[in-house]
Amino acid sequence: MSRAVVSLGSNLGDRMAHLRAGIAAFGTEVRAVSSVYRTPPWGPVAQDDFYNLVLIAEDGAVDAGGWLAKCQAVEREQDRERAVRWGPRTLDADVITVDGQVSDEDPDFVLPHPRAHERAFVLVPWAEIDPTATLPGYGPIADLLDGLDRSGIRKVGHVR
Repeated sequence: MSRAVVSLGSNLGDRMAHLRAGIAAFGTEVRAVSSVYRTPPWGPVAQDDFYNLVLIAEDGAVDAGGWLAKCQAVEREQDRERAVRWGPRTLDADVITVDGQVSDEDPDFVLPHPRAHERAFVLVPWAEIDPTATLPGYGPIADLLDGLDRSGIRKVGHVR
């Protein structure tokens, strides 16, 4: 059984609807979904706050590349545009980790996600649904959170 941790974020349009569509794209494979958190944008581009969540999905027929393909497909379905790096988006779907794999063979798909360890907007919702989780190569997410600024992160509810 392949297990993936996926981060979803949106800061354009109906953010909750985009997150809902992201969850729905994973269908019956979804095992857990965090609360939705309002978070400040990450990176150099001025833009609105994001709504972020993390989900855990499992599927016996999907490998790491399959999880990436699912994420890219749902971004396309939500009309994601990649005009500006770290810019505003309808939906951002990132594979954080798959089955504890560590891989940098493909520079466009590194596992675990190369910046997950420094992103409270990923680790806070992940810790909510799997508090004993470990980010491969970095350690327990609870320990990683101890060193991160979480002051701008606010729980706003759940996707319904």
